[in-house]
Amino acid sequence: MNRQITTLFRLAAIGIALLITMTAYWQIWAASSLADRRDNARLVYRQLQIKRGLILAANGKTVLARNRAVHRDGLTLYTRRYPFGPLFAHAVGYNTVGDGRTALELAENPYLTASNSDLATVISNIGSTLQGETVTGDNVITSLSVPAQRAAQQGLEGQGLTGAVVALQPSTGRVLAMYSSPSFDPTKVDENFSKLSTKGGAPLLNRGTQGLYAPGSTFKVVTATSALNAGYGPQQLNIDAGGHCIVDEGHQLCNAGTESFGTIDLNVALTNSVNTYFAQLGEKLGQKRLEDTMRKFGFFELPPFTYPTDEMNASGIYQDGHLLGTTSPIDVGRVAIGQERLGVTPMQMATVAATVANHGVRMAPRLVDKVVTPGGSTVFTGKPQEVEKVMSPASAAELTNDMRNVVDEGTGTAANVLGLNVAGKTGTAETGVNGLNTAWFIAFAPAESPKIAVAVVVEHTPDFGGQISAPIAARVIEAYLHPGVAK
Repeated sequence: MNRQITTLFRLAAIGIALLITMTAYWQIWAASSLADRRDNARLVYRQLQIKRGLILAANGKTVLARNRAVHRDGLTLYTRRYPFGPLFAHAVGYNTVGDGRTALELAENPYLTASNSDLATVISNIGSTLQGETVTGDNVITSLSVPAQRAAQQGLEGQGLTGAVVALQPSTGRVLAMYSSPSFDPTKVDENFSKLSTKGGAPLLNRGTQGLYAPGSTFKVVTATSALNAGYGPQQLNIDAGGHCIVDEGHQLCNAGTESFGTIDLNVALTNSVNTYFAQLGEKLGQKRLEDTMRKFGFFELPPFTYPTDEMNASGIYQDGHLLGTTSPIDVGRVAIGQERLGVTPMQMATVAATVANHGVRMAPRLVDKVVTPGGSTVFTGKPQEVEKVMSPASAAELTNDMRNVVDEGTGTAANVLGLNVAGKTGTAETGVNGLNTAWFIAFAPAESPKIAVAVVVEHTPDFGGQISAPIAARVIEAYLHPGVAK
């Protein structure tokens, strides 16, 4: 009798174990792959029964994405709501029934739906499933700063400008702000998707990670880095700028306005953004050296960023919409001043500024600080990831000094923030339309101990980067470093 009871107990135990295993597999590990089958209405309906985790700002309190319960046919269904409307639309993304999901809602979907394989989530999910309770996802705490994000919105959309702002923490790669203008209300995507996807200005496009623009003179920071990496000293860096114009590849290449320079060094050239100097420096470096430095900064490949790959573009040299390889013929002089066929994202140029600020070390950008279960247990903590030593600390210090001069007395004085030393670089790229530019500014602050690096781009403006983009960068820097003071 005891043997029969023991056998029965073992069979029951095995049955329960199999039930738990199959439940765990279909409800947890396989859930995210099943969810990708958007044509299966039953699965979509079932997903709506999952209470997705919250998405929060860096303070861990401000809710950026939450749920709204709807009772239908005796079931509780959950749809997504975004309390800040357009403010965090491109960074957080949207989650819809019929139009999929984007940005963090997609990248962190396994955590948000409790379908990741973390042990604490698995145990919680199995318990909820077996007890017939609502499955509740993990909460995602982002690195996003509400004051910095709001300052970016006010700087761009508040002035009716089209463009983007990306701000990073140099030492960690944490994304502090990522705003694209025009934006949209993610809560209303389901009802407005057709209009949004065809609307002028492309509001669904995340210009921060997808927009490709000629960087103009902000790229001169890359060219200068290449020269310092090559070990160029005063003899190679003192160049006759050739007056107002020089001939490059058979075409005239000129400085802005009527500016004319003789023999100058790197500091003067960067402070005054001298095209004729940097074009010659680029020719002296040659294509291979310059492109090797670009690769170190992260050009020619997607950024190492946990984000949907189809919502990012690689920065580099493009021909007819295709990224060229490093052996393709280029006009090195014009690449060196940020023109030619260069196409870069604000994320890339924020990375350039952040790398100089971080003593020459490039960090991987990241948008998630922490993931916690509904019960408060931490299941993931974001950690700084070093990608590349782009330059020596000495070279970074030299560039920091040069970029401080840009803000103190050069083309970027509009980026001055009271009580802070700001290092920056302006950029104004031609668009092919007379009188309209792509205006840039990249910066970091405080220069002596950087806490934030920013890239700002404004599309189709008659203004220069130092006039229109630098003040926006200053506003974002001040909002992040002095949130109680910034307006």
